[in-house]
Amino acid sequence: MRTYARFPVEFVRGEGVRLWDSEGHEYLDFLTGISVCNTGHCHPRVVAAVQDQVARLMHVGNLYFNRPMVQLAERLVARSLGGSVFFTNSGAEANEAALKLVRKARPRGDVVVLHGGFHGRTYGALSATPQESKQAPFAPLVPGFVAVAPEAAAIEAAVGERTAAVLLEPIQGESGVNLIDGDVLAAARAACDRVGAALVFDEVQTGMGRTGTMWAYEASGVVPDAMTIAKALGGGLPIGALIAGPRLAGVLAPGDHGSTFAGGPVVAAAAHAALDVLDDSGLHARVRELGERLQERLLELPGVLEVRGRGLMVAAVVDRPAPEVVRRALLEQRLVVNATGAQTLRFLPPLVLTQTELDEGLDRLAPLLA
Repeated sequence: MRTYARFPVEFVRGEGVRLWDSEGHEYLDFLTGISVCNTGHCHPRVVAAVQDQVARLMHVGNLYFNRPMVQLAERLVARSLGGSVFFTNSGAEANEAALKLVRKARPRGDVVVLHGGFHGRTYGALSATPQESKQAPFAPLVPGFVAVAPEAAAIEAAVGERTAAVLLEPIQGESGVNLIDGDVLAAARAACDRVGAALVFDEVQTGMGRTGTMWAYEASGVVPDAMTIAKALGGGLPIGALIAGPRLAGVLAPGDHGSTFAGGPVVAAAAHAALDVLDDSGLHARVRELGERLQERLLELPGVLEVRGRGLMVAAVVDRPAPEVVRRALLEQRLVVNATGAQTLRFLPPLVLTQTELDEGLDRLAPLLA
């Protein structure tokens, strides 16, 4: 179905920060499948883990245990909130699971979400995404969502005895890399504590080292009751997870939720390898360093009006149509980026890129903004 406005390029191979198309052209990838290939394309550790696992066991379903899944759950809870994990196949599915979790914990409660947020395109996740262009064609939506401005006072006013949860992204990715201030996150935490509601962070795009810490919440000091992750978790393969902290860990009971493929041994093996690469304090420091250089160099380019971001999750507002810059970058300069608005470019390069590769990418971008 024609649901994607695809460019006339067919990619056939990837390695590290680079892609090659069917005609042999080489590209620098500063989008990584929208923050999926944080390890770079076809990282040797991920490839080896998948090849080993796929030769031994591919699928058994969730009526039984498989060791990679169990060990991955143990690893994720130990590295984040504690509690328990529900595995999914995507970020949208992780958010659907989170919505069921908080609604069961606080029946018939409303979910407060933020304007500018994006949580997926399935019905619950879409209903939690207050963007008219995405919601309007598919009404009626799931009821019980309250959308407010990403401001402390607005959240405090919206949270009450009928609130099941506040769901938000610490950094809003799809609307243009908008950072949610620490005082707003703290206000959401306090408001939830005041009434007994849950605070849920959507870290589908911000997690796995993207912002210079393993999880974006770590930089704020505000700890959620649950969080959702996906994208880079599988090193390029589809996997997501809902991690519920101790307060919510036992809410869902047998029969409350399920998924045929989720937590399969192959994607779990890939996730272990991705964690081996990305859960590294030295790498996180390097991401912060390169992120600062990326922002500084973008500000030096002609036509750049504003730059914002954290780590290697960066946006630049330019003085011309961003979609046209993206098209020319791909077809003329062999640089992969994308636009999240009429004048906003988004940069999500692999976390393993070098300073030389970063500078090469910006050198390719510069002529398009001159």
